[in-house]
Amino acid sequence: MTNLFPALLQRARKASRLSQLELAVRADTTQRYVSFIEQGRSRPGPGVVTRLADAMELPLRQRNELLRAAGFAPAFPESPLDDAALRPVRRALDTILDGHLPYPAMIARPHGVLLTANRAFDVFYEDVDPELLRPPVNTFRLALHPRGIAPRVGNLPEWGRHITENLRTRLARNPDPSLEVLLLELEDYLPPLTNEPDALGFAVPLELESRDGHLRLITTLTSFATATDVTLAELELEAFLPADEATAEILGERERRR
Repeated sequence: MTNLFPALLQRARKASRLSQLELAVRADTTQRYVSFIEQGRSRPGPGVVTRLADAMELPLRQRNELLRAAGFAPAFPESPLDDAALRPVRRALDTILDGHLPYPAMIARPHGVLLTANRAFDVFYEDVDPELLRPPVNTFRLALHPRGIAPRVGNLPEWGRHITENLRTRLARNPDPSLEVLLLELEDYLPPLTNEPDALGFAVPLELESRDGHLRLITTLTSFATATDVTLAELELEAFLPADEATAEILGERERRR
């Protein structure tokens, strides 16, 4: 076990908002044992490390980090997206995106990096600075940057906070310096709220002007929680749905014109 493991375990436990006793109960051990591990006085086996990670519901990458820090091999593979083993999954993801047409959908990697999108997603590229569309495209920056889609968003103060509050929640559970820097950048783009809404952007349709008319869109986020590969587990599917009949008709007509 490296000297890093006790500190990593304690940080993960506190980020999960669990006391030593709560973690011990969930992991079927004792508070005394958890305390000894965090003090570096006890060396847990791989089974105990796995139980502790399960109890905290840690992402696969963080579970691997805990195992490495404890001196064990990682339990979950991390395959390149172009790996032959992931080819069937990539085909299935493309099928999901195509099946969502005529409505926009995309799949992003950690930190909002765009992996792929269906052709209806081009509604978000209208009048965007080409620099923001250079790979790797960051979808958070695309959404909130003043040269991105932000000028076309009618409810930017409210809807933009759907993005920043989501990132803040992620940071609370899994601290990440690079994501924290991105969050600070994104918050700087947001105008102040004119009044305190009852609900933030995740409960407010995106009000978006397009060349074909005014769109009202709601979003759904899907993660691949049962994946046993780190790369797949970190992907996120965001699908946009029409919030009214007019939006459905506009998006349907855009698809028919293709």
